[in-house]
Parts: sequence; C-alpha cells; structure tokens
Amino acid sequence: MSTGTTIGVIVVVLVVLAAIAVLLKFLVQRKRLRSKFGPEYERALERNGSRMAAERELAEREREHSRLELRALDTVTRDSYAQNWTRVQEQFVDEPNEAVSQADRLVTDLMGERGYPTDGYERREKLLSVEHARTLDHYREAHSISERRERGEATTEELRTAMVHYRAVFEDLLGGHREGAR
Repeated sequence: MSTGTTIGVIVVVLVVLAAIAVLLKFLVQRKRLRSKFGPEYERALERNGSRMAAERELAEREREHSRLELRALDTVTRDSYAQNWTRVQEQFVDEPNEAVSQADRLVTDLMGERGYPTDGYERREKLLSVEHARTLDHYREAHSISERRERGEATTEELRTAMVHYRAVFEDLLGGHREGAR
C-alpha cells in the first residue's frame, strides 16, 4: 500500500472514531439530562420541539444553577422553618385562603434562605428544576392554584390540594426528613 493510501485510511479511521466519540458524548449527555431532570426533560422537549434545543435549554439551566451560592440549612434554621410550616398547616382549618398565601410565602422564603433567587416565578421554576425536578410539578400545581385563589376562583378542596403540593416542595427544599413529615 502506498503512503498516500495509508494516510487516507488513517484519516478516514480517525474521522469515523471522532464521529463515534461525538455521538457517544451526545448520548451520554442525553441519558444524564433525562435522568437528572426526569419529567422536566419531556416538558422541555415538548416546549422546544426538538431534542437538541431542549437539551441546550436544560444545559443552560445547569450552568445558571451552578453560579448560585446554594447553602444547606443549619439545624436551628431547619427547625424554625418546620415549626412555621406546622403553624401554616394549622391555620388552614380556620383560614384556608390565608394559609395557602402563607405557604407560598414560606416556600419562597425557604428558597431564598437556601440561596435561590426569589424574583419571578418563571426564574424560580427554571432554577429549581436542576436539583428539585421531582417536586417541580408540585410547585407548578400549587402556584396555579394560588393564582386562582388570588382571583377568588379556588375552591376549598383546591386550596387543600395546594397545601399538599406546597408541603412536597417545602419538604424537598428543607432537606432531610423531619419527624412527622408525610
């Protein structure tokens, strides 16, 4: 075989190997994003219309999330939030509208305490999806009911449902399992 032919074969092999490496990189990233974001991966896929665009969006969320200075809660702060949550739940019996409003505020305060930005629902939702994708649908549902509550359109049963959703998000953000948590 001539030198030119040998070089040509080597170049073709290298190009094929490079293509395989790039393909494997994309497949590994796809699997990682799917695993990490769970149902949020499918939601991003539906919203963007293409897998590449959805994966770019989720990767951008990860980049923005990595710039946050997130912090764990110390025991005293965690216990204080847990006590506040218990008071909010107790308040539901007599004042369901106010309890849901307080639950929303408490969840937002907890996000801020942990280091998440608290400005704008869409931004909170996007950044929560990186570490809290499994409870993000709870946050969406609770927020939706809260918006209806503000317009006077939510029933007491819907407010109860909002409290259940807020509790799931609250416990996920609080971290660790507190005694009596459901």
